Amino acid sequence: MAQDILKSVFEIGETITVEFKRCGNGIENDVYETVCSFLNRFGGDLFLGVLDDGKVCGVPEKATPDMVKNFISCVSNPGLFSPTVYLVPEIKKYHKKTIIHVHIPPSAEVHSYKKAVYDRVDDADVKVTATAQIAQMYIRKQEIFTEKKIYPYVKMEDLRLDLLPKLRIMAVNNSNGNGHPWSSLDDEEFLKSSRLFGTDRITGMQGYNLAAVMLLGKDDTIFDVAPAYMTDALLRRVNVDRYDDREIIQTNLIESYEQLMEFGRKHLPDKFFLEEDQRKNLRNIITREMIANTLIHREYTSSYQAKFVIEKDRMYVENANRASQHAVITLDNLEPNPKNPIIASFFRNIGYADQLGSGVRNLFKYSKCYSGKEPEFAEGDIFRIVVPLHDDYVKYTTQAMQRTTQVVQEPTQAMQNTTQAKQEPTQATENTTQAVQEPTQAKQNTTQAKQKPTQATENTTQAKQKTTQAVKNTTQAKQRTTQAKQEPTQAMQNTTQAKQEPTQATENTTQDPQDTTQLADRILLESNSEKDQIKRLMLYGIKMNEYMTKRNIVDLIRKEPEISQKQIAERLNLNLNTTKYYIRKLKESGIIERAGSPQKGKWIVREQEN
Repeated sequence: MAQDILKSVFEIGETITVEFKRCGNGIENDVYETVCSFLNRFGGDLFLGVLDDGKVCGVPEKATPDMVKNFISCVSNPGLFSPTVYLVPEIKKYHKKTIIHVHIPPSAEVHSYKKAVYDRVDDADVKVTATAQIAQMYIRKQEIFTEKKIYPYVKMEDLRLDLLPKLRIMAVNNSNGNGHPWSSLDDEEFLKSSRLFGTDRITGMQGYNLAAVMLLGKDDTIFDVAPAYMTDALLRRVNVDRYDDREIIQTNLIESYEQLMEFGRKHLPDKFFLEEDQRKNLRNIITREMIANTLIHREYTSSYQAKFVIEKDRMYVENANRASQHAVITLDNLEPNPKNPIIASFFRNIGYADQLGSGVRNLFKYSKCYSGKEPEFAEGDIFRIVVPLHDDYVKYTTQAMQRTTQVVQEPTQAMQNTTQAKQEPTQATENTTQAVQEPTQAKQNTTQAKQKPTQATENTTQAKQKTTQAVKNTTQAKQRTTQAKQEPTQAMQNTTQAKQEPTQATENTTQDPQDTTQLADRILLESNSEKDQIKRLMLYGIKMNEYMTKRNIVDLIRKEPEISQKQIAERLNLNLNTTKYYIRKLKESGIIERAGSPQKGKWIVREQEN
């Protein structure tokens, strides 16, 4: 190990894979306890002659050969270590002091020292006495998929067969029109095709496995097989010591997924987000990936209680895990590792999950759009996903989208008013026709009156009254007709004028594209309301996305004149190069300028115009 690497190790200090021991008076028992814990966990590096704070004190140089010899004989002694291990210590010089370095690889076995089992937790060596914890160590070491454990006395009647018709439809809908084999299988074939009914190739035992019980088991069956199983959904925003809302979910994984998703929809804001002209529901995407992860990759034989917690500034899920490493997962070191491949495959078939590893990428992609920050993935015996929340960030972007939508809807309302105006003359014509028909009816009544002299006088009088009323109706109808004819004429004039304005704007744009950019810059500096500005942008065919990006940058600079370009990119969730491009355009247009040095200067925005 090179000197610069040693320096960085000593500066970082002790971790889950690094341990320092003083060993001023020889090698003591705690050194071998660390060796045992490293073997049982992820391996590590042991440095003898270094204090806990990373300061190198060294070991006695003359005693070093004997210390190495005693170390090798101890770890290879079956009376002390079971099973024994072969390790080769290295003697090194660091700043003229002698130290001993021992690299300990992870082992496929569970080791004990003096008949005690030790495990590594953070930077400490912990003695393990609980049978369940030792069993988890064996599971982790042997890469056993506990979901495949056979339960020979679990029968079909112990499963929720009423869910299968819905699951068949979900699988077909998720097949992109290609059909799905589940749709043509009976219930027993369905379960076998999903590998929920299997054979233990060691014992030859056949039956439904743990995956079948967790996915489709009745609640009583699940409790009999995994009595500690539950997912605790908590809302902690006001009462952070306890909770504001809580749901304890102990049912099958299909309905658990649906209940957890509903809990997220109930307590998380829904941000309006467009991706390539398609609306994306960020809330559902993020909670889907988090919930699917905690249900698919959980270690169901563990008694650790899984959680889905929503707080004011973050939400997180955590669950028991069969860890293959102890690390923070990023896109650079992501290595998909299926913990329950049968459950994962079932979720993918019904559309509750995507391909292995895509969930992590989706969370990194959409979390920044939802809250402005990236998620955190921490793998250990407890797997944890943390997604930051930022209510103000969500409210700002949602309100901006709503204002834009309102402006877009206004032309539609204007067209509806024009249509209504066109319909009025038709109604007026109908009224006129009705008025004309009334005198004719009155004349018929008069003729009838002449044929009956006794009743003639009364009928004639009524007919005259009707005729008079009919004449009035005719006059009113003509007035309404004249008015109705004038209204569509005015509406058509307005429509023609509205059509001419964007046409003129299009002609101007065609003649000189730079005019449109200059017009957008002028609109940007106007003191009119945002609503009026957006109307003008749409009228002249100016790109909305480019304008809104410039506007957001200018608004941010007005509030924080000393902000850097990198901070602008982070605050507005933009690529740094994109931010630099728009700032350069704004400077070229004279809208902003930089006063002072790049490090200590500030931005100046041209005064708004009326």
